[in-house]
Formats: sequence, structure tokens, C-alpha cells
Amino acid sequence: MAKHRAIDLAVNVDMGSLGKPRWLREAGALLGKGDDWYQDIAPDELLPVLDAHGIERAVLGIDALAPSDHVMGFVQKHPDRFFLSVTCDPRTVMKGVHALERLKGELGPQVVEARIVPFQLDLAPDTPLFYPFYAKCTELRLPIAIYTGLPIPPLPGDVGHPMLLDRVCVHFPDLVIVMAHGADPWWDVACRLMLKYRNLYLQTSAWAPKRLPDELIHFMNTRGQDKVLWASNHPTLPIPRCFEEFDGLPLREGVLDKFLYRNAARVFFGEEAT
Repeated sequence: MAKHRAIDLAVNVDMGSLGKPRWLREAGALLGKGDDWYQDIAPDELLPVLDAHGIERAVLGIDALAPSDHVMGFVQKHPDRFFLSVTCDPRTVMKGVHALERLKGELGPQVVEARIVPFQLDLAPDTPLFYPFYAKCTELRLPIAIYTGLPIPPLPGDVGHPMLLDRVCVHFPDLVIVMAHGADPWWDVACRLMLKYRNLYLQTSAWAPKRLPDELIHFMNTRGQDKVLWASNHPTLPIPRCFEEFDGLPLREGVLDKFLYRNAARVFFGEEAT
């Protein structure tokens, strides 16, 4: 029996299907990844990994305008285990908004999140082009993940500063926003913003547990127990490595379960987990 229970909010099963865009190749080189990194993962490969580590549900990424048949296969075959985060390109404006709305309408509870990656677009998240998506997510009661922090590949980093979400939170107080991929090197700003805004959260995707900074651990142990959510970004950060490091975190009793499971169950699935 697995030692922990968990919900993984970021698993990549279509690395091969993405091809090798320049930013991904540069990220792979910096991370020391080999050719096996650029491979698709099949359900029968991933499910045993989830089961071995007590991961009840996993969220997979899919493009709003070009949904992957490979990713959709996970949801169709195992709707109780796999859910979707829909990546949106704000430059498409209403075309993208309608695609997001259509996917949510067709798939219902399988779509648990929208996603925007500012560093790939070189657009700050408080740019007006983003606002139609924020309005639609608010209407659909759909959380949106926005990548924050400096990206690994050599792409613009200033668009990842958490302060760029300040006005977004003011203008859309009912929108649930998740800062994805941490907030390095602006962790303290991210924590302060989460105290300021009730619907702002942070997800540690791609951050090895032992690399989480002291200020975030302190926040998780104190006023931020309900604000920080785990995600692996597997296979970039392998799931087994995360679970090898969790028990070494200096967290107070009950905080690890909130980090791995309870916060995600509440924010993404509307469950008050016990």
C-alpha cells in the first residue's frame, strides 16, 4: 500500500508528439535530458507509476485549438484517473475562448483547468489579450494556471514575475489563479500575494521537493497551509524522485497531506477532503 495519497496536477504524456521546438530542445540540454525524454507515454506505462505512489488522479495538458488524440485517449479509457488542463493562446482571442468553452462543454468535469504560458508568448499576464480568457474561466468557474518564475529555456523571464498577477486578481476577484512552476526567484512576492488574494495559489510543478526554498516551506507551515499544491511535471521531474524526497521536508503534521492531496481536491475538484 502506498505511503501517501496524492493528486498530480501536471503530467506530460505527449513529449514526443510536441516535436522538438527550439525552446524545448534548449530546456532539455540545460536539464541534461536524452532522447528518451522526447517520447510519448502510454496509459499502461503511467498507471503503475501512479498506483505505486498513491496518486489517485493526474492532470494532463492539452491544446485548446488542437486537442491531442493521444492525450484524449487517457481520459476516454480512464475517466476516473485522468483529467485535462487546456492550454490557451491569448493571441487567438475569441477563437481560443470558444475552443476552451467547447471543450469544457463536451467533456464537463474532465476539464479541470485552463493554462497559459506567458514566457512562450512573450506576453505579460496582465496584457488585455488575456482578459477574455479570464472572463470565460470566471464564468465557467474554471481555475487557470499561469506559469510564473524564470523559465529554464532562454526565453523572456520578466513576464513571469508574480506581481504581474496583482491587477489580474483585482480585476477578477472570483477567478481562481494558480501560479505554476513555482515563482523563482520571487518566492517571497508570491507568498505575499497569496496572503493578499483569497483565490491565488501556487503549484510546485517541476520543482524537486528538496529544492523548495525555506521561505516557501515556512509559508506552508504557517499561513499558507491551504495555498500550495504539488505537481510533478513528470517525466521532466520523475514522480518517483518526488516521493523519495517528500518525507525529508520539514513540514508540520498534516501539511504534507494538504500539499499532496487535500488542497488540490478542494481547488480543482470541489471536494473538502478529509
